[in-house]
Amino acid sequence: MFVKQIRLSKKEKQRLIGLKTKTGIQHWNVLCRWALCFSLCESSMPPPPGKAEEDSNVEMSWQTFGGEYHEVYERMIRQRCIQDGLGTEMDVLWQQFRLHLDRGISYLLATNYVKTVDDLVCHAAKKAKEEANDTVS
Repeated sequence: MFVKQIRLSKKEKQRLIGLKTKTGIQHWNVLCRWALCFSLCESSMPPPPGKAEEDSNVEMSWQTFGGEYHEVYERMIRQRCIQDGLGTEMDVLWQQFRLHLDRGISYLLATNYVKTVDDLVCHAAKKAKEEANDTVS
């Protein structure tokens, strides 16, 4: 495990409040999982880090973030770091996790497409279909 506790920034918290309102999903960890996965699906790397802030009162353990699949999320991050040629040192995994989480939260809020849970699922299915088509081509 590369992290025990996750604390969100005030900016991330505000964005997640907007997502909670749009989707009706009430749990921070569920929204954060979606956000992480959406960012990991993007082929580009997230932008370089600015000043890292963990200044809100929203905090969760890694077990809470990932639930029963916390090991899968860790392996996804690890694999993405390998794919991007970044290595798998603990500080790299942590930094990339934070960058992907922040980008994913921004992405979900910025797209006016996501208004409900159904929108999240449809968007994820569409991305999976696009990926499958790209693999076949």
